[in-house]
Amino acid sequence: MIDPKLAKSIRFVGFDIDGVMTDGGIYLGDVDGKRLELKRYDIQDGLGVTMLRRAGIRVGILTGRVSESVRLRARELNVDDLAQDPDGYKLGAFQQLIETHGIEPLECAFVGDDFPDLALLRIVGLPVAVGNAVPEVVRECRVHLDAAGGRGAVREFCELLLKARGDWESAWQGYVKERSATPQTTRT
Repeated sequence: MIDPKLAKSIRFVGFDIDGVMTDGGIYLGDVDGKRLELKRYDIQDGLGVTMLRRAGIRVGILTGRVSESVRLRARELNVDDLAQDPDGYKLGAFQQLIETHGIEPLECAFVGDDFPDLALLRIVGLPVAVGNAVPEVVRECRVHLDAAGGRGAVREFCELLLKARGDWESAWQGYVKERSATPQTTRT
């Protein structure tokens, strides 16, 4: 459970990628001499992110790797902020982006799983560990999810936060209502 007062104070939610939005597996390959990296994302996690944004919460992805896959997923989800650091440093980018938006660390949640996430988890108002998080991360977090990264953890958190805020019903019902209207499409 998330305290409703704390939930209502959250203005920004940050997510790690590997081990949080994915199961942590990375497929590396070479196509015509160019490096190719593939990751698997959970589609229901993506809809959870959409629901956060519908409720007026800024969403960001902060990762310690640089990947075209992540850029594409961030664009697909229409996240507000994306920070990819090739050396695994997330804290500086996080501090810069929340300062730009006038958000305090205590008004933020971050969902993580491993050591590179600890610097952020220690300063945010709502630190969250996915089900597959290492014990050191679990000890630092107020919320412990059942689902593992890439297997519904992001969706689980989004629902918990929005339910604690009292925003879940309006978010999902509004989403369904928008998609229940007959679309204006052309058939080929």
